[in-house]
Parts: sequence; C-alpha cells; structure tokens
Amino acid sequence: ISSASAEEASPVTLSGFGTLGLARSSSDDVEFIRDLSQPKGISNGEWSGLIDTVLGVQANWEVHPKLEVVGQLVSRYRYDDNRDPRLDWAFIKWVPDSRFSLRLGRVGSDIMMRADSRMVGYSSLTVRPSVDFFGTLIFSSLDGADASLTLSAGEGLIRSKLFAGKVQEKVSGSYGTWDTTGSSLHGGIIDYVIGPWQFRFSAADARYSRDIETSEVMQLTDALYAAADATGIDDARIAADGLGTKGAHSYYYSLGAIYDKGPIQVQAAINDITTDTDAFQNSRAGYLLAGYRIKEVTPYIGISRWISTPKNLVTGLPDTLTIPGGAIDLSELNQGYQTTLDASGVNQTTYTLGARWDVFP
Repeated sequence: ISSASAEEASPVTLSGFGTLGLARSSSDDVEFIRDLSQPKGISNGEWSGLIDTVLGVQANWEVHPKLEVVGQLVSRYRYDDNRDPRLDWAFIKWVPDSRFSLRLGRVGSDIMMRADSRMVGYSSLTVRPSVDFFGTLIFSSLDGADASLTLSAGEGLIRSKLFAGKVQEKVSGSYGTWDTTGSSLHGGIIDYVIGPWQFRFSAADARYSRDIETSEVMQLTDALYAAADATGIDDARIAADGLGTKGAHSYYYSLGAIYDKGPIQVQAAINDITTDTDAFQNSRAGYLLAGYRIKEVTPYIGISRWISTPKNLVTGLPDTLTIPGGAIDLSELNQGYQTTLDASGVNQTTYTLGARWDVFP
C-alpha cells in the first residue's frame, strides 16, 4: 500500500508486508522452528501462528532523485519469546547513476541468494524459505555500509556488492541465548543475470565479539580448567579454550541459480559454513525447488539437505582418575563436553510438496 496518490506524488511513501502463517507438527518429541533466532517451535499437533506470522512496515523518503532514506520495522517471533517490533532497516541510499549505489546505516543482509526477502511471504514460492538452507543464517541486518555496482557483460549483467559492518543479533540454542551484538560481518556477492537465468556466488566472514555466556557453557569451561589444573592434563585446558567464541570466525560460502521463464521457476543453491570454534560444527546445505504456474495456481516440489561434520574432539581426561586415597569420577564432565559438541550437529532432509494460489493480481 502507498500513501502517495496517483494525482500528486509524495516524496514519502509508506508500504508494508504481512503474513498470517499457521502451521502444525505431528510430533511430541521435537519442535519445528523457522530459523535459529527462534527459542521454541511448534509441536503436539496443534495449529499455531508462532513461527511464520510476520508484520513489516516500511517508510521511504526521497530527499533527492539520487538520495533516499529508508526505515523498516518488523514484528516477528524472536529469541526473547516475543514479537516486539525491531528496526531491521534504517539507511541512507545514494544512487549517483544507474550502475552504482551506496547504502549507509542498518542495511539488510543478503549473504545467500533470496536471503534479503526471506521475511516477505509474498516473495517466496513456498510457505517459508528452506529451513535447511536458511535456518543457520542468523544475521538479518548489519550496521555499516554496502556498495553495489552493475556492469554489462556480453548479453547479461554482472552485479557485485561489498558489505561490512556490525551485527546486533541474539541466537537461541540448546545452550540458551547467545548475544552476538558487536560482532563484525563483511563479505561480497557476485550475480550474473542473463535472460531467465540468475547465478550468484557469495562469501562472508563473521568475527564474534562475545563468548557464549550461558550458565551451562560457563560451568563446563570452568570445570575443564579446574580439571586441567588438578591433573596437569593440558588437553582439558585446550578443550575449554576451544569452546570460546570471542574472536572466533565463521566463514560462509554460497552458490545458487534461479531459472524463471513463463510458467516455469526452478531454484537451486548450496552453502558451506565453517567455524574455528569447537562450539559449532561445520555444516553444508543445499536445496532444489521447482514450480509450474497454471493460471493462478503454481504447484511446486522440492528437496533440501542439511548436514554437519563432527570435530571428534576429546578432553583427554579419563572417566575415572585414581588418586591417593580414592578415585575421582570425571565421566560426567566428559559426557557434558561431548553433549555440548553434539548440540550443533544436524543431519536432516526435507521434502516439500505444495501449491501457491495467487488469489488476487
């Protein structure tokens, strides 16, 4: 919707998007979530709007034909178990010509193909973007800048973007809430568009500003340090150090393609995420989605896969340590360490079958 009338265009426009998403799960043993920013999901066979319902409001102010100010508030289910609106976008955009643009402020993060619109339900062929592929992407925006350049390349176009800034996100997991506020994120994107085809390669580096300061992780690291001091086993200290995330990096690589012509739309993408902290396993994911439009209805079918690689680490501590006058049971400490390492492990496949019905033009 727009506040500007057809007769008299206004420099300020208001627009919005919203999704009322109802979902259910037949399982009592696992909760289904949309991404890792959500602390809990749906289960127990009851219909719920918890994970998919989103409301966004955006204002655009055209200060000058080449200068625009944009702000966007989004209400969705977040890490702290509420839907308080959050300022996802707040930037100034300068477009000196049709080939180059520069944005300063809080800008959207589109590390992976279609990631910048994953909250707008209308932009997606499916009910929600692939959970296996996008579920690990916790950064929806960053405070910094990005610069885009578009150039002709044969019969197509090459679009490139560089971005850098700080993120302000919090993540939910089996260990509790992890605050990544102040972590740095930078990277680049290259798109090639020719006819009905779009190809994208992207790479990004996130450097975390804080450790996971939940009681479970802190108690585990303290116990490992104490065991290392008491036994002289340095592997226990190395294990404790490895659980730290402050100063650690995650590297994101993604390759994707979209074919969209006439009634046919096909999407495919793969990603690889590696980390240099032992708190998270490295992972790979990919998806393939195809749809065929028949008048107002587009049936679609898809498959996605998400798998991680265990780092196979140990504390070096025996389960039972014999000392003069008795023995110390360290099995619980070893098991707690292994449980923490396994917490980020995934091995799942999703099959998708559905239809999109465009009720109105």
